[in-house]
Amino acid sequence: MTKSLYERLGGAPKVASIARDIVRAHLANPIIKTRFEIIDAAKLETNVRDFFGMGTGGPEQYQGRDMPTAHKGMNLNERELVAAIDDVLKVLEQHGIGEGERREVLAILYSLKNEVLFK
Repeated sequence: MTKSLYERLGGAPKVASIARDIVRAHLANPIIKTRFEIIDAAKLETNVRDFFGMGTGGPEQYQGRDMPTAHKGMNLNERELVAAIDDVLKVLEQHGIGEGERREVLAILYSLKNEVLFK
């Protein structure tokens, strides 16, 4: 039986650690950090963990706003989207996640493009 992406990422403890590091990476990224500085980092980390977990096949239940609502009024551009995705991919690599899994995550994130850009 094929393992879910969530299981291949390492399950709940690893997904929580990845989410924490994604938030830290976004807060350190000069292209997008101002987008995240005004947000409660702990709440953001919980939302990232739950969104990431649920989106990769885990038991987490994302309780946050849908993507268009969460990004409404932000007018995000493609450069910012690429910066955020790059952060995620770098964090996954730092956590020893394989190329195949990173590509799967990339495809998931890129599929959200129209839900977050220029809203």
